[in-house]
Amino acid sequence: MFQEERLALILSHLKTSRTLSVGEICRLFHVSRDTARRDIVKLVRKGAAARTHGGIALLDLQNAVLGYHQRAYNFSDEKKKIGTCAQQFLIPGQLYFLNASTSISCMAKMIDRKVTVYTHSLDTAEILSQRGGNHVYLLGGLLNEKNRYFYDPESAGKLSEIRFDSAFLGTAAITEDGFYYDNPDDAAINGLAVTRSDRIFVLAEHMKFAKKSYFKGFGWEDVQTIITDQNIPAKFLPVAAVAGTEVILA
Repeated sequence: MFQEERLALILSHLKTSRTLSVGEICRLFHVSRDTARRDIVKLVRKGAAARTHGGIALLDLQNAVLGYHQRAYNFSDEKKKIGTCAQQFLIPGQLYFLNASTSISCMAKMIDRKVTVYTHSLDTAEILSQRGGNHVYLLGGLLNEKNRYFYDPESAGKLSEIRFDSAFLGTAAITEDGFYYDNPDDAAINGLAVTRSDRIFVLAEHMKFAKKSYFKGFGWEDVQTIITDQNIPAKFLPVAAVAGTEVILA
């Protein structure tokens, strides 16, 4: 079977199953793991599917978080307003954690003062390193190519030895029970950063309140401040009030 024929069949299976692992591709098409991986790489490069840990997934064009690299420097006006508003909370001499999201990268691009930052975001680290005087510590591990962050348990565990004055976090989705991410490792590192920070800021456009994602990073009770661009939906008002979470409109 030629590769192009096999790729078409893989996409056909994805329309039903939504995801396929490397092992499943091997069994379905009687190919080696190396061949299955090459097929996955080609489909991802074509933009026909998204790579996952251990396999491939059908792109959900309506709800999926878009590829980070495509979005990284195309910041919306809403993100710029939120990023500008967040600047007022940066205090010289303090230590910050910034996560991997376009809202946070937008904030980083707009920072006009020297900061000391830990991050697992390749883009945030790159933006901050382009200006002299910043101290940027990039956590290591395996690169998530889609969302451009690094993760491994050992590297993430180093956060347990650090106390941050504040963490500035983007999120994939906000629900009444907390803040969610599309990947379990991303949720884990954000959840750990929350436990190691004296104050938590979430930077999120209003549309994040209407989305759903899969892996909970932390709860409302952990967040002191949300910076957003529009009034949050009414059903979230009592949730914020009970948690003591301040909502700031940029």
